[in-house]
Amino acid sequence: MSGGVAPAPAQMATTRDRMAGFGAGLASGATKLLVGHPFDTVKIRCQIEGGHGRFRGPLDCLASTVRNEGARALYKGASIPLVGWAAMDAVQLGSLSNYRLLLQGGDKSHELSHFQHGLAGLGAGWTVAMVASPVEIIKMRLQMQYAGGAARQYRGPTDVARHLIRTYGAFGLWHGLPATLAQRSFFFFLWGSYDVYSKWLRTLHMPRSGRPPPEKLVNFMAGGMAANTFWTLCYPVDVVKNRYMTQPDPSAIPFRRMFAHVFRAEGLSGFFRGFVPSFIRSFPTNASAIFVWESTVRVLRGESRV
Repeated sequence: MSGGVAPAPAQMATTRDRMAGFGAGLASGATKLLVGHPFDTVKIRCQIEGGHGRFRGPLDCLASTVRNEGARALYKGASIPLVGWAAMDAVQLGSLSNYRLLLQGGDKSHELSHFQHGLAGLGAGWTVAMVASPVEIIKMRLQMQYAGGAARQYRGPTDVARHLIRTYGAFGLWHGLPATLAQRSFFFFLWGSYDVYSKWLRTLHMPRSGRPPPEKLVNFMAGGMAANTFWTLCYPVDVVKNRYMTQPDPSAIPFRRMFAHVFRAEGLSGFFRGFVPSFIRSFPTNASAIFVWESTVRVLRGESRV
């Protein structure tokens, strides 16, 4: 017999393990809506209208929105994300869990590399794009609606959906899918960096106890830092995606040409309209959501009571 250390016994994934990520994703999506939607409204308005002189910056956008439309306007378009974000996170995080298990060969004890975590994130990003594309285009169309009463272009999510289908055909709700796929490709960096930050945080020691930080604190901090990394890298693509999906119908500028259009019209600064509220929003929103997801996954898998 060899004198080496015996490998850890395999921990093969069960159906419960494979389904836990989907259920926990519902809780994560609801958390994102509660914490992040006001920031998202300010971000979208700055991205689309910032270069047209309507707002001087994120704070002016926030103040103008509340002053002219009331505080409830910060939750414009929230009804579709209430269902949509829950569905999106269920698909994204459920598929992320299963792509990880696929790369592990079904053995939960097998440790993945940072790159493999990034690959699982990329797969989850492309998978959730099918759900995210219709949710986001409806949400943004409603967020960009400044008029009230009879002057509104859309009466609600259903009206936006009918308009898109009349304009672009049966797949009108997926108008902008290539743009969404491009933006969601950056999930490689979100989940790859999440693993990097998580492992680094576990090497630290708490000031008084000298012990590693609690796993829930690791989840929260690593989730926030990974989200900041993701948005810093993908923000220009996100701006172009949102400009493309909210331009007047039928779309005059193809997605691939929108980059040049933004640069000619506004220069490099045009790719970072609304970056500050997005960056600020990304830490608390995603830290909270990932914390809720990881905690709920542990409960659903029977690994924790809390």
